[in-house]
Amino acid sequence: MELTTQPAAPSSLPTPPPDKLLDEEPAIAELNKVDSGMDIDFQSDSLHTPVSGPTQAGPEKLPANGQAQGGVGNGDRVSGRKEEEGRSEGEEVVMKDADWRRPSVEDFDLMTTLGTGTFARVWLVRPRGSPPTENAPLFALKQLKKVDIIRLKQCEHVRNERSILEVCRPHPFITHYLCSWQDRSSLYILLEYSPGGEIFGYLRRARRFDFQTTQFYAAEITMILVFLHNHGIVYRDLKPENILLDARGHVKLVDFGFAKAVGDRETYTLCGTPEYLSPEVIQSKGHGKAVDWWALGVLIYEMSCGFPPFYDNSPFAIYEKIVAGRISFPSILPEETKDIVRRLCTKDLSARLGNMRGGGHQVMAHSFFDGVHWQELEDQIHPGPIVPNLRHPGDTRYFDQYDPPSTTARDEYTDEMFEKHDASFCDF
Repeated sequence: MELTTQPAAPSSLPTPPPDKLLDEEPAIAELNKVDSGMDIDFQSDSLHTPVSGPTQAGPEKLPANGQAQGGVGNGDRVSGRKEEEGRSEGEEVVMKDADWRRPSVEDFDLMTTLGTGTFARVWLVRPRGSPPTENAPLFALKQLKKVDIIRLKQCEHVRNERSILEVCRPHPFITHYLCSWQDRSSLYILLEYSPGGEIFGYLRRARRFDFQTTQFYAAEITMILVFLHNHGIVYRDLKPENILLDARGHVKLVDFGFAKAVGDRETYTLCGTPEYLSPEVIQSKGHGKAVDWWALGVLIYEMSCGFPPFYDNSPFAIYEKIVAGRISFPSILPEETKDIVRRLCTKDLSARLGNMRGGGHQVMAHSFFDGVHWQELEDQIHPGPIVPNLRHPGDTRYFDQYDPPSTTARDEYTDEMFEKHDASFCDF
């Protein structure tokens, strides 16, 4: 199988002996203290380097105290309350009913860049003509250049992302898709704005999360995975960089470029992030939704320890460690944490938690989640353990700063490319 990787960014995090790193209490309290009065520097480089290769029933009430007896996200809607009551004034400006027209980029003021990718740039935008006040309606606008999509053969991934975001629109912990459109050179996806930034930054600042913080965010991610899997979707790119926080400290999962609707079938595409790949993906075996449960185990470990269980400077050395399947646990970790990581990160698919009969509800019923009130969590009754200290709704202190976009001759979407490829974007 052909494999392409992006050059690894230099890591800001060494690989210390686990017990040496964990001999102190996690710095969550200190993190919140810093949040309350000053900026946090989130400029550290990511540990994780993306990898890619070629290519309905209604909602049920959720259980309390970790007893997974009901369903989460079993239908076309999870909880209508958040969508209806939480809709911002800005969404009403852009989204109309039967007479709603598809917008254009000229309808928005591009304020600043929130993030960049191989062929995408995410802008913080506000509707043009809205009052230039701190409380103006704000959105995230993802711009994808057609010339780069074609050059990198990513048409299918981009179309999958838009289609899957439409399915996920009602879920409270997935970034809310509003609409999409295109112009001559680019595709655009309009999303809600999550001002808290990546959970990755908070984790680097705190060094590691305490048990309650790890449990809280792992529970919200588990609810997302149950919802996706009930809709036949595998996410395939779970990592701290793809988990944002909203203004109340709840997660918003973003970047569905690797997500795929597979149903109960297997897929053979090699994609994801080295530290989070499962053995069956690395070994080019057919894989399905079980890869997300493996990744959840890696995420729980990284939130608990401050570094992933399989880590090396070389991606191929990481793959060797993953296939070997040996995980070392710092002695300070609770037994519940060790057990759920072992059961999620097992090479035996028939024994992997979440991949057996009962699916994700087995994960929810694990003792690691004892004390979680799932319905209260879905309804977001309480704020999260890390609440961003926002000075105003448009505060971007939790995002890195980026250079303005540059245009070169290589970026030109020529007439020849238009004639040959633009039909691929006809329904975007």
